[in-house]
Amino acid sequence: MLDEALKAARLALDEARESGTGQLAAEETGVVIRASGGIARVSGLPRVTSEEVMVFEDGSTGLAVNLDRNDVGVILLDQKEDLRTGLLARRTGRVADTPVGEALLGRVVDALGRPLDEAGPVRCRERRPVETPAPAITVRAPVEQPLQTGITVVDALIPVGRGQRELILGDRQTGKTAVAVDAIINQRDTGVVCIYCAVGQRGTAVARVIETLRREGALAHTVVMVAAGEDTPGLQFLTPYAATTVGEYFMAQGRDVLVVYDDLTRHARAYRELSLLLRRPPGREAFPGDIFYIHSRLLERATHVREPLGGGSLTALPIAETEAQDMSAYIPTNLISITDGQIYLSPELFRKGLLPAVDVGQSVSRVGGKTQLPAYRQVAGELRLAYAQFEELESFARFATRLDESSRQRIERGRRVRAVLRQAQASPLRACEQIAVLRALNTGALDAIDVERIAEATQRIRVHLLEASPELAVRIDDGATVEATDWESLDRCLGEALSGLSGEPVESERSGSDGDD
Repeated sequence: MLDEALKAARLALDEARESGTGQLAAEETGVVIRASGGIARVSGLPRVTSEEVMVFEDGSTGLAVNLDRNDVGVILLDQKEDLRTGLLARRTGRVADTPVGEALLGRVVDALGRPLDEAGPVRCRERRPVETPAPAITVRAPVEQPLQTGITVVDALIPVGRGQRELILGDRQTGKTAVAVDAIINQRDTGVVCIYCAVGQRGTAVARVIETLRREGALAHTVVMVAAGEDTPGLQFLTPYAATTVGEYFMAQGRDVLVVYDDLTRHARAYRELSLLLRRPPGREAFPGDIFYIHSRLLERATHVREPLGGGSLTALPIAETEAQDMSAYIPTNLISITDGQIYLSPELFRKGLLPAVDVGQSVSRVGGKTQLPAYRQVAGELRLAYAQFEELESFARFATRLDESSRQRIERGRRVRAVLRQAQASPLRACEQIAVLRALNTGALDAIDVERIAEATQRIRVHLLEASPELAVRIDDGATVEATDWESLDRCLGEALSGLSGEPVESERSGSDGDD
């Protein structure tokens, strides 16, 4: 094979010399000595650099990652069937990059910028390296501005700020992607650019997400970057970094960006597969020793930039999968230690139909109420503790025959809180709508309403607020301080909305019944 390549090169050189139009240029090439399983070994490239893009004779591309003494380990970004031992590999002299620009909005692409949506080529004027250093501490500003997800349980109890890294984790099929997609949908009219990065997902699952975004009018402000499960492990490994690079382009323009990584557990498995094929030493659970570093250098790129430098932000919502509710597994604990909090989705709540299945007791936002609108702090300050106490009391009440009046009232109030926190998928709520309903909870306006009619009551509150007090609703959404007169006006609005719904709550057969709706 090598002799044939040399003969072809000599023939091309003779033709160029005879025509007088050819120009000589030095080019460093190597020979594939092994190709299988998503990696290739190439010899004859003494000056190749780390993470340099390689082009093979059959058109395949790869990334040089192992610079051994006798050969180079290359992870393949796309592998064609013709790639085999003996083919030539050529250096390109550039590191892996991806196109960035406004043309990506509304498109479905892979990490190299190749379109996957049959909408024609992506016409971007600029390409940027997928691997860049995280912003320095002097560049970063405190995370203080909220990123509203439209999900009441998240915005009220586990707030997310612009520039934060909030992990979403739970067992498979518990609604992790649904929470992230709802957050994207809620950014429709906020000016926030969204990037949905799918790693190792089934094609049908990604298609459902794209269809949901298109149906809800959220695809126009979203970039969908996909490395499907059937793609090479190298492309799956590269995709989250490319998605972050696209987000950093918009952040550099002073815009706010939300990036969803779905999911980093599959990303870690792809990297483990590559590392074992490259014969790197395995560690715990056969993951390589730098498995923590590949995620930390990715998520540390999420930040809020100081105003003199543009004031943009990049918020990261990485998703991780647990097995048998084990949050102490290797990859979940790594990600928990890197991020600024986690939203844990419980399979038990999911089976009961309490959606979104967010376990408030095991979820936390380390940025806290600093990122919440002022009105949230006044209505949700005691809610998290009261709800946790309710869950503990309800669990205890299952074994009790009689409860005192105070405990019974707590359980009844807690059941109404749980009913309020239930929310359909792709139905994000404005901040004013959430705050009005939480105010009704705190003042006891919902205590006299049957739990089964709480959904009807909350719908009445939301509709009446927007019709009767649109100015107050806008002020709450804009983050204005809510004065005492505003609360009085809101309370009158609540009373009008709930008139005719009051009635004694339906008593259960025993005070300690489960009460799931």
